[in-house]
Amino acid sequence: MRRIALFLLTNIAVLFLLSIVCHLFGVDQWAAARGYGGMGGLLIYAAVFGMGGAFISLAMSKWTAKMGTGARVIEQPQNEAERWLVDTVRHHAQNAGIGMPEVAIYDAPEMNAFATGMTRNSSLVAVSTGLLQQMDREQVSAVLGHEIGHVANGDMVTLALIQGVVNTLVIVAARVVGRLVDSWLSGGRDRDGGGIGYFVVVMVLQLVFGLFASMIVMAFSRWREFRADAAGAKLAGRGAMVSALQRLQVQHGESTLPQTIAAFGISGHLATGLKRLFMSHPPLEERIAALQNSTST
Repeated sequence: MRRIALFLLTNIAVLFLLSIVCHLFGVDQWAAARGYGGMGGLLIYAAVFGMGGAFISLAMSKWTAKMGTGARVIEQPQNEAERWLVDTVRHHAQNAGIGMPEVAIYDAPEMNAFATGMTRNSSLVAVSTGLLQQMDREQVSAVLGHEIGHVANGDMVTLALIQGVVNTLVIVAARVVGRLVDSWLSGGRDRDGGGIGYFVVVMVLQLVFGLFASMIVMAFSRWREFRADAAGAKLAGRGAMVSALQRLQVQHGESTLPQTIAAFGISGHLATGLKRLFMSHPPLEERIAALQNSTST
């Protein structure tokens, strides 16, 4: 529940901060006074702020991931285990048709790994020390194949695009309704920049619409995990991928991954009821069943 709350608060805070900045610097008032140049102008205005943040975050993703986890990029392997790790990533990357990612290890007790990066040919794949210590090499290879699958599928870019689109729609919808409410509160008078009713309604609606937007983003996130599992099965073998997911089932406790990259980990939090709508990963048993029912090898 804590990670769900943090995820929601992070996304809502971004929209809230953008609104505050726009209001303080007069961007909202300037745009409202000009009618946003029609609906097209409103969409452009919203896209700049809604999608801009998502793609700035993506562009900085490798740097923030390294800083957030303390990951050490393997420039020159220091031992046989690191050589095997780099060689396995290279092998999977070549088979997946992508450029060689940076390979990193970060210190964490849980079994986890993640991939991030702006493009398919400029990515980062990192594994935790806990994963290397608690999984055999066949299982680790499958996890690496899963992460390479994310990169090859362009999941990071697609997730950023979807986040940007829903942010844009949230900004547009909140402002359109805000103008209608403000007009009603003012008795139909046209007030340049909108009154207090406009500002309050926009803030509240962005919170509400932001929750629904998060559900859309998380639905895609869950779907892409099945695709990445299929990629891991293709690259390392279905049995190895199933075995790796089964190994993850014995893990307890919360991930130590920073919230900004938690959705890119090999597994995520569990939830029931409505909370499932905000899960970034499907339950492990569903992922295992999907692989076992697949005809791919």
